[in-house]
Amino acid sequence: MTDHQAAPTADDGAGPEGREFDRIVDEETTERPEIMIITGLSGAGRSTASNVVEDLGWFVIDNLPPTLISRVTELAFAPGSSVGRLALVVDVRGREFFAALLDTLRELRSSEADVRVLYLDADDDVLVRRFEETRRRHPAADGAGVLAGIRNERALLSDLRGMADLIIDTSGLNVHELRDRLLEVLQGHESAQLRIEIVSFGFKRGTPRDADLLFDVRFLPNPHWVEELRPFTGRDEPVRDYVFGQPQSEPFMQALQRLLDVVVPGYVQEGKRYLTIAIGCTGGKHRSVAISESIGQYLHETTDLSVNVQHRDLGHE
Repeated sequence: MTDHQAAPTADDGAGPEGREFDRIVDEETTERPEIMIITGLSGAGRSTASNVVEDLGWFVIDNLPPTLISRVTELAFAPGSSVGRLALVVDVRGREFFAALLDTLRELRSSEADVRVLYLDADDDVLVRRFEETRRRHPAADGAGVLAGIRNERALLSDLRGMADLIIDTSGLNVHELRDRLLEVLQGHESAQLRIEIVSFGFKRGTPRDADLLFDVRFLPNPHWVEELRPFTGRDEPVRDYVFGQPQSEPFMQALQRLLDVVVPGYVQEGKRYLTIAIGCTGGKHRSVAISESIGQYLHETTDLSVNVQHRDLGHE
């Protein structure tokens, strides 16, 4: 099987037991092999993701039936193989085989391999537009329209989405921006440390799909209604002074910090690689920006983890 090619179909009996794979890893390798499952909604960017990981040196197999995953991983990491990192693109194109994916994934995670799941998501209207532009048939449409196919696929993938290590919402990203985002998070994975992403946003533009924790700070008075503060952002001192000068701010920040003092070490202990914290206000310009900057600084000072703060809607409000 050559690099980055579609896999053949096989019967349901394919695939060794997880303990056989553990034996190969224990006896024949000095480092844990890495396995990445690339999945998500059709049209959300799986092809771009597979190209990026291939460029990073992963051995990529597209459209692999889940019933073949155990067998392929055994062959990939067998004695004499040069494969150290294996990426498998798995999705509803696997048809009836797809139902076996969750059990296969649980088996892999109980083995000695370093397994992670990358899930690509996007808004329904964005996916409809992408399919209309390419004029391709949706694989889960079953004779119905594109939107029906998207909703059917989203339901089929709901459990898998819940098992994902990293979810990337590609709704507002073009191909180049998605590639840059993937390179940022995947290259940062080499440290094997938890990476924390703090995202401010405006509810009027929708909530981030990839958030693990989401906090609504619209309970704080809005600087937008203070005329002299309206031109500034949450990065500016006048707005920060206003936001943190409210009587509700201090108890909220103390409670949020205490929560993160518990949650962040928990993510580290469970071996999670990514934690996305979303903080939202109405427009994503004042309150959420100020709070996000403050939380980012707190985590920089209290942990040795990689912390990045981004402001999704700043400039679009």
